[in-house]
Amino acid sequence: MTDENGSPGPYPIEGTPLVKAAALASVPAERVPELLARVQADLGPRIDGYRRRYERITAEPDREAFLVEPDHWDGVGDRIDLTDRERDAVARAHEAAVERAGGGDRRAEFETALEIRSGVVIGVADDRGEE
Repeated sequence: MTDENGSPGPYPIEGTPLVKAAALASVPAERVPELLARVQADLGPRIDGYRRRYERITAEPDREAFLVEPDHWDGVGDRIDLTDRERDAVARAHEAAVERAGGGDRRAEFETALEIRSGVVIGVADDRGEE
């Protein structure tokens, strides 16, 4: 999503996962938020399909995390025209966010799951009252 000024809209990844993805990405760090906003704009309207098709591993008031097939990001990248490097940066950010969502209790479980699957975090912010 973009606002009326063309700025990137909200995305559900922040803090350490965002910093980690920016540091490891082969794209400029300042581009990562814009890429994540583009991905959120694509995934947000598809959340009901994700809930039906994939294993939801966490649900928070503002985001939900899912485990998906390893080639999931290829399809997303094709839909929103991401380069290979951009797709890799986005996938790293989402996987880092999934690992962090596990906290201390489930972190090892989520890390193990990510060895064979990929992670996706989709924002579910309540837009009521926002303009």
